[in-house]
Amino acid sequence: MPRVIYFDCFSGISGDMALGALLDAGLSLDALREALRRLNVDGWDLNAMREVRGPLAGTRAHVIAPEGHVHRTLDDIRAIISTSSLPAAVIERSMRIFAILAEAEAQVHGTTVDRIHFHEVGALDAIVDIVGVAAGLDLLGVEQVFASPLPLGAGWVRSAHGPLPIPAPATLAILASVGAPITPDETPFELTTPTGAAILAALATFRRPPMRLCAIGYGFGARQMERPNALRVWLGDPDEGEDASRQRGLVLLETNIDDQPAEQIAYATDVLRAAGALDVWCTPILMKKGRPGVQISALVTADLEDTAVNLLMRETTTLGVRRRSVERHVCDRDIVEIATPLGVARVKRKRWRGELIGAAPEYDDCARIARECGVPLATVYQMVMGRLENGATKC
Repeated sequence: MPRVIYFDCFSGISGDMALGALLDAGLSLDALREALRRLNVDGWDLNAMREVRGPLAGTRAHVIAPEGHVHRTLDDIRAIISTSSLPAAVIERSMRIFAILAEAEAQVHGTTVDRIHFHEVGALDAIVDIVGVAAGLDLLGVEQVFASPLPLGAGWVRSAHGPLPIPAPATLAILASVGAPITPDETPFELTTPTGAAILAALATFRRPPMRLCAIGYGFGARQMERPNALRVWLGDPDEGEDASRQRGLVLLETNIDDQPAEQIAYATDVLRAAGALDVWCTPILMKKGRPGVQISALVTADLEDTAVNLLMRETTTLGVRRRSVERHVCDRDIVEIATPLGVARVKRKRWRGELIGAAPEYDDCARIARECGVPLATVYQMVMGRLENGATKC
């Protein structure tokens, strides 16, 4: 069964803390080393030590990579990761984390992603941290990642650019890009690093999930503090109880149109449905200068997002498409056929948490019967529902 993990960041998160927590929760150090060797880069080693700090026992992970001041671009890092023999899911997760880091660095320094040279996070130890977390999640069978609100700390931190205020500008840019929740914390140290922030921004949903716990892990940071400088992870199986109705991994796409004929908009919605969109709808809106327009909305699965955006760009006059991740609750449904004196019609039955709470005749079937028999559509509906209530199903 695919597993879920919850990053409980009561003292923040960094790359090495995340690695240590995964190892403490049961990830094999040997298996992780073997996976990281598929990067085809030399000059690093990974150690893990069990420690006790105050009331807590946990694991301190330490990447040894004395390569000096190496500044890599995003393309350099992509080349290292994409040419490895790591699983596709690990490559994709790792690239996503570095892309978020690059976008934040570009924003902070007022430049573009292709001009960014990573300093601290481009070093080999940071690459091993990030790819190690992605590989560790894969080895543990984790498909869904969740996280708590993040404490950030206060004060100043040294960087390749000189002293920076805490939270580091890149950390704030990363967290702002996904609307991550933060919690007030004036501890005079950096609690959440850019690497830790990027891992969660790229992979996590910021809430505590329903789950059945299997293991807990504590990963220690390098700094000794009065309170435990640790990251806690909760590893478990998805709870299949009342939350089973919730569908995750959905994306809502929206765009506003005020300069396109109605029949072309109708065609665009038909194409989106044919491509596999879960739902497509149009909403009348009033746009700038008092012009009437229409908002096209499409609910799609994450793997269909690129296809749907491409269709919207090509089939409408839009110049941009908004997107946001959403979830939805859905009822269980089934179809039964109802035999009536006038013909057979299908009925969709609705169940919520095992209880039958509704049913609706299929319009196309009822309309066909009404036309063929020359009776009002409402009469067919009443006949079908009456037969359903009496248990007269065909199959």
